[in-house]
Amino acid sequence: MKIAYFDCFSGVSGDMILGALVDAGAPFEKLKEGLSQLNLEGYAITASTVLKKGIRATKVDVVIDSRDLPGRPFKDLRDIVTESRLEASIKERSLSIFRSLAEAEAVVHNCPVEEVHFHEVGHIDTIVDIVGAVICLDLLGIEKVVSSPIDTGSGYVEMSHGKFQVPAPVTSELLKDARIYSSGIERELTTPTGAAIITSITSSFRPLPEMRLTKAGYGAGGWDLSEKANILRVLIGEDEQVYDMDEVVLLETNIDDMNPQIYEYLIEKLMQAGALDVYITPTLMKKSRPANILSILANIEDMHEIRKLVFKETTTLGIRINKMGRSVLKREIKEVETPYGRVRIKITSNINNVINIIPEYEDCKRIAFETGIPVREIMELVKKSVRQDA
Repeated sequence: MKIAYFDCFSGVSGDMILGALVDAGAPFEKLKEGLSQLNLEGYAITASTVLKKGIRATKVDVVIDSRDLPGRPFKDLRDIVTESRLEASIKERSLSIFRSLAEAEAVVHNCPVEEVHFHEVGHIDTIVDIVGAVICLDLLGIEKVVSSPIDTGSGYVEMSHGKFQVPAPVTSELLKDARIYSSGIERELTTPTGAAIITSITSSFRPLPEMRLTKAGYGAGGWDLSEKANILRVLIGEDEQVYDMDEVVLLETNIDDMNPQIYEYLIEKLMQAGALDVYITPTLMKKSRPANILSILANIEDMHEIRKLVFKETTTLGIRINKMGRSVLKREIKEVETPYGRVRIKITSNINNVINIIPEYEDCKRIAFETGIPVREIMELVKKSVRQDA
């Protein structure tokens, strides 16, 4: 699988995405040919090589004439794409990005999506950036996109509705569920168009995944920053992972002054709150006091609620939090028919083959009580049945 990783250490914009993909090998003439399938006039697109802090990068510019409208309703943008001669798959992906923009505008301005009128993102350059990014991904054969956390910048930005803090309202709406931060640079490093594209095409926001790197591209932004190069890097390679990768948090705390009967209740509550695993390890603390280490593995998005629960339900005064990568097998839950009834099973596998078949213990225990057959024999019977059917 061909994977593209966008390294948004200096923000992301539509022209930076185009520049990075062209720099990584998307043929510029093929991009222009694809854009010519749009019924769109009054612009020219150029690509040039520039230096940003001594780093060579490609700067893509969309030069528009004075006839460009000050803004367009969502329907006009949708019609430009649907009435084009673009391939159906490129139309569909482009429309999904425009739709995400419209939905964000609708939330910010409290109006129905169909009544959205684009201002800052209604110009020809935005249309070219969005459709062009989709064309470039297609030209490069990208099957999966992953992104780093995104630097939004800080300070204020001038908009048609006045001055707003960075990230701008629509940008903030688009970046929901993405991982963002600010390096403190007082510039709008992430634009609404860049946010719309990256959040629509990206499957996850995390550190660089394992891949066999084949290409690297650098797209130049419009700022000349003193702190760092205003570029977007894209790394392209083959995803050869045998296992899935994700990122989790480990929350831990030492407890030496709590009734141990509470742990059963606490573990149940933590699992209900989304914990992936909870375990307790006996230890010795200062002055040789016996204690327990409470360890909770959780998804990053569940960390806040789990942390609140630990402070509420235990006597701890502090929690250690560590982010870590995790390799996981693919898991699938199925039901199989046995001579004694249906039993749920968990099948774990990598991209090559099945690793393990695990019958649901509670189902097997129920059958063992009903039949008098040892539970271990029930479990073996289920495994044998699944392997014969495979």
